[in-house]
Amino acid sequence: MTEGRKSMKPVTVRNVKIGKGMPKICVPIVGVTKEEIYEEAKNMKKLPVDLVEWRGDWFADILEPEQTAEVLGGLRKILGRRPILFTFRTKKEGGEKEITAEEYEKINRQVIATGNADMIDVEIFIDGEEGKKNETEDGGQEGTVERLIREAHAHDVKVIASSHDFEKTPPKEVIISRLMRMQDAGADIAKIAVMPKDRADVLTLLSATEEMCREYARCPVVTMSMSARGVLSRLCGEVFGSAITFASAGKASAPGQMDVDELKEVLKILHKNM
Repeated sequence: MTEGRKSMKPVTVRNVKIGKGMPKICVPIVGVTKEEIYEEAKNMKKLPVDLVEWRGDWFADILEPEQTAEVLGGLRKILGRRPILFTFRTKKEGGEKEITAEEYEKINRQVIATGNADMIDVEIFIDGEEGKKNETEDGGQEGTVERLIREAHAHDVKVIASSHDFEKTPPKEVIISRLMRMQDAGADIAKIAVMPKDRADVLTLLSATEEMCREYARCPVVTMSMSARGVLSRLCGEVFGSAITFASAGKASAPGQMDVDELKEVLKILHKNM
């Protein structure tokens, strides 16, 4: 058994400390055009948002490196010191576009190289459940996940490793094993989102979160039970250990996201009374 919560180290991105205090609120930008993306970013400046996620898979020109770099530069100017998380969510995990693992790695490498993204999201199963890997020069094994984490860290970019199941909620031990796989791969933050079929599934997710944070977590953990049935999981992160919660400012990027202003009020009430 690895060390428990006492060894969990918060992650600081710019001036935001993730893994300490109230869960940090992250709101996605899901514009299709450059103009829509910039308009959403300007709106973020008026909202109680700790992190901004640019969902690159929504962007019509995401496969054009120059366009992607230009948008990131524009986002940095608009958002200033507010941390930017870049996410390309693949089709199989609920995203807008279907691409190969090679294209996925190329896009993320280009984003890292711009210097304008503070964090990237890397799907832990981008190479499949088994994690297809190639042999390295020193005889080790390395896949897309490991290469992207190494590349990101070389440029001082943090990595959220993630897994999204839009069909079901796996058993508690499976949720924990996936989160441990993420932190063992070297991720700075481990994230999992699952779909509940009933209220018991929400309890499974919360129980897995609590046990992971109490017994095994060396890095901040982010968990959520999606849809309206799982909305409670987006509110009680400070109780069970989830360090980031995702909200919407108009168009949601996943089922169950609350309005950011309402979410902030609930988090403040819970924090005050804990």
